[in-house]
Amino acid sequence: MFKSVFTISKMDCPSEESLIRMKLEGISSVKNLVFDIENRKLEVYHSGPVDEIHQAISQLKLGDKLGNTTETELPPGADDSQQLKILWWVLGINFTFFVVEMTTGWISHSMGLVADSLDMLADSIVYGLSLFAVGAAISRKKKVAKISGYFQMGLATLGFAEVLRRFFSSSETPLFQWMIIVSILALAGNLVSLWLINKAKSKEAHMQASAIFTSNDIIVNGGVIVAGVLVYFLNSKWPDLVIGGIVFTFVMRGAVRILKLSK
Repeated sequence: MFKSVFTISKMDCPSEESLIRMKLEGISSVKNLVFDIENRKLEVYHSGPVDEIHQAISQLKLGDKLGNTTETELPPGADDSQQLKILWWVLGINFTFFVVEMTTGWISHSMGLVADSLDMLADSIVYGLSLFAVGAAISRKKKVAKISGYFQMGLATLGFAEVLRRFFSSSETPLFQWMIIVSILALAGNLVSLWLINKAKSKEAHMQASAIFTSNDIIVNGGVIVAGVLVYFLNSKWPDLVIGGIVFTFVMRGAVRILKLSK
């Protein structure tokens, strides 16, 4: 058994972790993967040469660099039942707030809420793909990733178009009360998710990546709240459109990453 250490400069969230896992799944010599998202490190435990593994990772163009390869023993497998349960809860929270924010966003004419809802959907897709990956055929997982990626990209494109339409037309000023209240609820949901993830006290990669992902969502929630406050004080739609456009950019970036899973 060997352990090869990779430095992957563009691995900073669960999307890249899922991408790498699916890319390496078809290589029989790979026995275990240990991710360190914070330090952009990946340890691959494998039998036989590392060349095929290195080539597969390089095809993802994530800025990989192979470090040392040493002989070692396969680390004992951990019981991940608690982690799976927590990830299901986080998935449920994200999808619930996707529905809530999408609905209230259109009612209140807030593109910030609509964009934040799609960001929640992007998280749900990433967590769902990771959970769905267990025991599923590679071809099936790639098909689901492709459909999910194009669906999310389509929604982000429609969102950008709506932001531009409202920018160049005399659209209504969003209801700031809805923006602030719903975003505070979404913020609470993400704080609960982060608490659940940290409660596991796990150093496993997907749990650490989930914590980073959820922390980013909290920042987005705060941005929509600030936009709602600015809408109130300025009596203008511009803060909502600006935050909506910024978040749609994140959503589109997530869609591109998910589509990489289907290749």
